Amino acid sequence: MSEAAIPIGPAAASLIGANDPPPYEVINEDGSAPLLLICDHASRAVPKVLGSLGLTADAFDKHIAYDIGAADVTRLLAEKLDACAILSGYSRLLIDINRQTGDPQSIPEASDGITIAGNQNLSEADLVARAETFHEPYHHAITNALAHLWRRGPAPALFSIHSFTPSFGGEDRLWDIGVLWNRDPRMAVPLIEKLRAHPDLHVGDNEPYSGREIAYSIDLHAGAGGLPNCAVEIRQDHVETPAETERWADLLAEALGEIMAMDSLHRVEHF
Repeated sequence: MSEAAIPIGPAAASLIGANDPPPYEVINEDGSAPLLLICDHASRAVPKVLGSLGLTADAFDKHIAYDIGAADVTRLLAEKLDACAILSGYSRLLIDINRQTGDPQSIPEASDGITIAGNQNLSEADLVARAETFHEPYHHAITNALAHLWRRGPAPALFSIHSFTPSFGGEDRLWDIGVLWNRDPRMAVPLIEKLRAHPDLHVGDNEPYSGREIAYSIDLHAGAGGLPNCAVEIRQDHVETPAETERWADLLAEALGEIMAMDSLHRVEHF
């Protein structure tokens, strides 16, 4: 298909209405920490023009729509570390922010056995509009936030917060938290060590997902530029109440505070 055949701009502009939320949220924009927190799947919102995507209301209470508890942990962590945070504004059912646009899995026609009627038979224009409306503004905001941090201080670190289901595909997942990383060990390895120092925690190393397979956001914004980075996946039944999210934010703030104090962390290294 020629470039001229792909409509750019107007279709995307029509998806978010005046009363819909923005495509991303920035918290503590001028936080003092040389660290950016991101939450790719923070929201379960869908713009009014797309209705419910043909789903029942209870579908939006499930992990297929967003990472349960992840936004709450991110907000608390931003406060505890005095760090800037960027949270996605819409449901992963519209487009998965943590995947390359064009990836067939980025706009799923079904998720965890649930058919998503509103994602069936989308045209090229529909797919481009989803990317322009929800994916690109979020990632552009991350680029700008990291640049802002770097202009004023040392090379910043990037930390991504997710949550995962206690069981998937008929198999139980027994980790309390998993640390995901690709090639750069500078944050991940000490974070795993510090979390495993708590005898009551079952900590996964690239579990239940591997950062070597699914790490689009941290690879794009940090790995490619040699900035320290990693992600965490917290089991969602551990972050369902304010007390639980506070506990995880405290655990992560303690560990990350010590890691961020390492002078050797804040430099460009390619692995």
